[in-house]
Amino acid sequence: MNTIMKTGAPSGLYRRFRTLLIANRGEIACRIIRSARALGLRTVAVYSEADANAMHVAMADDAVLLGPARARDSYLNIDRIIAACKLTGAEAVHPGYGFLSESAEFAKRLADEGLVFVGPTAAMIEAMGSKSGSKMLMEKAGVPLVPGYHGEAQDDATLTAAAARIGFPVLVKASAGGGGRGMRIVREADQLLPSIVSAKREAKAAFGDDQILIEKFVDNPRHIEVQVIGDSHGNLLSLFERECTLQRRHQKVIEEAPSPTLDSKQRDAICAVARKAAGAVNYVGAGTIEFVSNGKDFFFIEMNTRLQVEHPVTELITGIDLVDWQLRVAFGEALPLKQADIKLNGHAVEARVYAENPAKNFMPSVGRIRTWRTPDEGHGLRIDSGYREGDVVSPYYDAMLAKVIAWAPDRASAIDRLNGGLNAMDVRGIVSNIPFLSALITHPSVRANAIDTSFIERELTALTPPQGAAGDLELAAAIAAVLVSEAEDATRTSPWQTFGWMPVGKRKRKFVLRAPDGEAHDVMLNYGRGQSGLVIGARTIAFDHSARSDNEIDVVCDGMRTSTASVIDGREIYVRTRNGRFELHWVDPFGSEDEEQTGEDRLVAPLPGTVVAVLSEQGAKVKKGDPILTLEVMKMEQVLRAPFAGIVKRLNYKVGDIVPEGAELAEIEPAA
Repeated sequence: MNTIMKTGAPSGLYRRFRTLLIANRGEIACRIIRSARALGLRTVAVYSEADANAMHVAMADDAVLLGPARARDSYLNIDRIIAACKLTGAEAVHPGYGFLSESAEFAKRLADEGLVFVGPTAAMIEAMGSKSGSKMLMEKAGVPLVPGYHGEAQDDATLTAAAARIGFPVLVKASAGGGGRGMRIVREADQLLPSIVSAKREAKAAFGDDQILIEKFVDNPRHIEVQVIGDSHGNLLSLFERECTLQRRHQKVIEEAPSPTLDSKQRDAICAVARKAAGAVNYVGAGTIEFVSNGKDFFFIEMNTRLQVEHPVTELITGIDLVDWQLRVAFGEALPLKQADIKLNGHAVEARVYAENPAKNFMPSVGRIRTWRTPDEGHGLRIDSGYREGDVVSPYYDAMLAKVIAWAPDRASAIDRLNGGLNAMDVRGIVSNIPFLSALITHPSVRANAIDTSFIERELTALTPPQGAAGDLELAAAIAAVLVSEAEDATRTSPWQTFGWMPVGKRKRKFVLRAPDGEAHDVMLNYGRGQSGLVIGARTIAFDHSARSDNEIDVVCDGMRTSTASVIDGREIYVRTRNGRFELHWVDPFGSEDEEQTGEDRLVAPLPGTVVAVLSEQGAKVKKGDPILTLEVMKMEQVLRAPFAGIVKRLNYKVGDIVPEGAELAEIEPAA
């Protein structure tokens, strides 16, 4: 028997506690608070200065300020979290996911202080948290592995020789952590060393550990994972598998359960292997065994010793509250069901809603959320979120806003229900990936399950099309939104309403609506006595409208009534019709419409960040698109490139510098 198996915590270590501190933020903190309250527990939130008004802080019974916005000064500061436990009398800590959730040091420190860590022991985290160490352990346990190098030697010669022996393409990845950080696909030998340098740098910044491993990259790969949970009485269960193949930058975008790739025989096999893998350390708590598959065979890649972002899809197909089970295991209770009692019911699909701009290489978007509207939960639809209208999305943390999860008896119906939920969701003030998610899950190849982990990169152009041309319905919906907004605002009087031109009982009001591509639409509204109408070009169409709710408006356009949704943010009008989502700018008839094209002809920082690499030098000749430097923004590296061909006159920042949003990073003199 492996000695690690003896490190499982005895059942007497755990005890029924009354007060739980949640060492996390966002939607997972809110989710944990709900489950803890259902068990009668008092909850304590911790927060940074950036999160003083966050949703999880408002939800908890008590809240403690940890420190400044940077995670290392707040959510990653173990001493301050332990001090918050002592201050509030918290007896246990739930780490959520991310931050300290897979920190063996954190688990050990809590145990030393007599506090309960809602998760596995430090020894289990150490054994399974290292990708290299866990692969060696799995090899001994007879779990199938991808061919690779997982050794301690990290010099260039060793890594180069290992890659050549494995054969390209290979995957370079951080030994610690996950989430796609410190991971690079290398298809040619001359790309290996630059990829190693970049992966090590990113891994060091994200996890404090730059050790990497190299393994064979499986062509047309699928990512399939199994949810496991164990208790301190020796019980270990698998709760079926999830398919997480739809990824971008090695980070999951869409997850579903069960996997549409596996048949029942393969499902039983992969779940049995997952239990064997977790059993190698007598695992206690919730965890995930992750595999890469070519559609036939599957290979172990890593274990996440924590709850996963995508756990709701497992909950919906099993009817099990995983957070509730985590807490019961931490109390010292035995798992309430046996393996034979776990039944699979229907299909669930989850989409991660992020504050990011798909049209600009998924650049994170920060700012205040001016509009936050989500569909009603129930009837197979669930929304997990940590944000509300008025909240601020900061550049300091992960950009995930919410998860939209749908359940139905079959996969096709679950996808349809998820798409309906996404289409009913409006988030304004920041840019979100909602239209991209809708395009992704309705793509014919996704519906047919003809995908692999590179699908999004290959189909990115099709998944991020420019906005279509606004038609009569969209223009009518925009004008209806303005009229409803003005009618509801009793404190504001429109100069057009007061001074409109009214020949023979009719008033005329001109609107100029500009599309993102610059096309302007002149629309004349005729209203007053009798039927209102819109004059668009040479056409006159009948027009009417009536508000249904705070953002839904019934629009009658040329005799047909249609339900629309709209949001007005300043002079920006967002409308959602049966034809899709549209953005229009309402040109101010009294003001200047000159707009500065900031950033399009200058190399500027899109968000606050840290310079982690300078890829050019003063005096260098560059072509449009050549890399100039790399910024770390929201824990991800962003390569900033030359906006045009020219000569680098000056580099304004060096490695290690923290740059503010909008800072000019380099001065480039255009080519003659």
